[in-house]
This record gives sequence, C-alpha cells and structure tokens, in this order.
Amino acid sequence: MKLLYPLKINNDFAFNSSSRDFIVTEIPLYEFSGEGEHLVLKVRKKELTTWEMILRLAKHLGIDKRDIGYAGLKDKHAMTVQHISILAKHEEKLSSFDDEYIKILSTTRHNNKIRTGHLKGNRFDIRLKKVLGVSRDKLDSSLEWIKENGVPNYFGVQRFGIEGDNYLKGKEIIDGKLKIKDRKMRDFLISAYQSHLFNAWLSKRVELSLLADEFSQKECEGILGVAEGTFEGIKGQKNFFKLLKGDQMMHYPHGKLFEVEDVAKESARFCTRDISPTGLLSGKRATHATASAFTLEEPFIEPINADGSRRYAWIWAEDIKKKYIAEKAHYELSFTLPKGCYATNVLDVLRGS
Repeated sequence: MKLLYPLKINNDFAFNSSSRDFIVTEIPLYEFSGEGEHLVLKVRKKELTTWEMILRLAKHLGIDKRDIGYAGLKDKHAMTVQHISILAKHEEKLSSFDDEYIKILSTTRHNNKIRTGHLKGNRFDIRLKKVLGVSRDKLDSSLEWIKENGVPNYFGVQRFGIEGDNYLKGKEIIDGKLKIKDRKMRDFLISAYQSHLFNAWLSKRVELSLLADEFSQKECEGILGVAEGTFEGIKGQKNFFKLLKGDQMMHYPHGKLFEVEDVAKESARFCTRDISPTGLLSGKRATHATASAFTLEEPFIEPINADGSRRYAWIWAEDIKKKYIAEKAHYELSFTLPKGCYATNVLDVLRGS
C-alpha cells in the first residue's frame, strides 16, 4: 500500500504509457573505447521488451540470445534507447536487418561485452495530457517538493506482472508449493516476492514519516504499536523520510553500507544527499537493520533461499526540466534517475499517491 504525501492530490492529468508519450534513454556507465572485438549497438525500440528485441536480433544474426549483452531491461510500453553488444564479426549481417519496431541508431567498437548493470541510470521524457488551469500549478508545486525532498524507491508494477500476482507465485516457489523448471523465470518470480516485501516495508516507513509530521514521538509509537523510545530522534529531522537508529545507509548514489548510530548527524548528511537509507531484499547473506530500525524491518524478513541484498529506499530525480504547451494542454517533463529506479515513483508523487 502506498500512502499520500503532504501534497494536494492531483488526478487532473492523463498519462499514457506509450511510445508517443514515454521515452526512456539509457545512460551508459562509461564511454565505449572505439576498438576491440565487440560491437556496441545503440538501439531504439518500441512495443517490445528488451528480451523480445534481443530474440529478433539473435534470430537474424543466427546467434544464441546469450551472446548479446545488455545493461538493463527496458519497458515495453515506451520508446526506449539502450545499448547492447554483439561480437564484431557479425557486423556485416546487421546491414540487412530491418524491423519496424527496432532501429539501430549507431555502432561502435568496444573491448568487452556489455554486462547487466553497466549503466549509470536512465533519462525519462514524459508527456502528461489534459493539464488544464490549476492542474499546471499543482504539478509545478509537486515538482518543487520532489526537487527538495526526493522520492521513495518503490519497485514498479513491471516487476509484478500484468495481473500483479508475480510475487504470489514467488511465495509459492519459496514455500515449495510451485515448481518452475526455467531457472531465470524461477529467479524472477522469487525476486518479485523480495520486491513485494521491500515495498511493504517502505510503505510502513513512509507512514511513519507522515505521522512524524503530525504527532509527537510518543503518539507515533502508540499508533504503530512499538515500545516507548523506539522512534527517538524522529522529531526535528528536516528530511521527509525519517531516519531511525540502526538504519543501514549507503553513500549516494553508490557506496558501502554503514549503520546509523547518531540519528541527528546522519540526518544532516541525508539532507545534503551524501547518503541515503536502504531497505532489505530478504534473502541469504543480506545485512539487516539493528536497534530501532530493526523493529520496523523484522515483520518483512523471511527465510528465502536466494541471495538477499539492500536497495536504496530513497532517491532523487536529477536534471528536472518542464515545459507547458498551453494550446495542447500538455505538460512535458524530463528527469534522470539512477539505474534500477522507476519513473512511476515520480509520477506517483505528482499524483500525491
């Protein structure tokens, strides 16, 4: 469950996740060398998942799909630009590749195959429609809140499938009630359940942050049913997302884990975007929160026979730009997010939900 932010609810715009109104552009992790035995393709696609695109290219080139490298999976319901790699010896066959949904924009040589995670982040270009009158002012106000406060790093609906029930299948696999032979599918469904637990924990922490703005520490502890003193230090924090002693933090946008001991000190660093709190992806070898933070994390810990980790709970959209086209009632918006983060988190805050 997601909870309302301290903004006016804005349902006065329409957003259609399509190639005309939603563009995602991958930001590479590094510059490509221009030499080597691999060929990096800058590819634009629409109405296809990354895997569907890879399968079409692999079939045309006569190679195994595993021979094509990619940094991240991109949305089907968008116009997306990303980089993939093949062995350069297949370059000649590319000249005859023709697909109405896939366009190769450019090619360059590189020394190695692109691996999953080899990207800095993504740039999103979004067109909101039917933005009339006061709706524009609401969007402007919400964007200012986002610039100042950031957004929660929920997993998006893509992780949970069309019916939204992937995590239930993942739970059945974990409980031994469902057998899936395909290893990649099995791992994906388990990760959906890990993501569900993360989202549920994050909703609880957002709820605490909202309560902290309206009630005393003691009242918050009573509402959430925890021991007195658990939420020590939540009052007076300038950041919307309230930190607790024992939270696991990381330097932002990448870095090593460390534990919050002095809430006031780390809250000040959080406000400068030097660090950000993390949430648990339950599983083997995962680091858990301690002290007060563990009280709200414990209900979402489950014994999952898969690798666990931690994920940023709070992120910031960068390079935010906006343009209002009055004659069309369109509100055009663009921003960048770190890798693994979803544009829907920004849209949810714009809606106030």
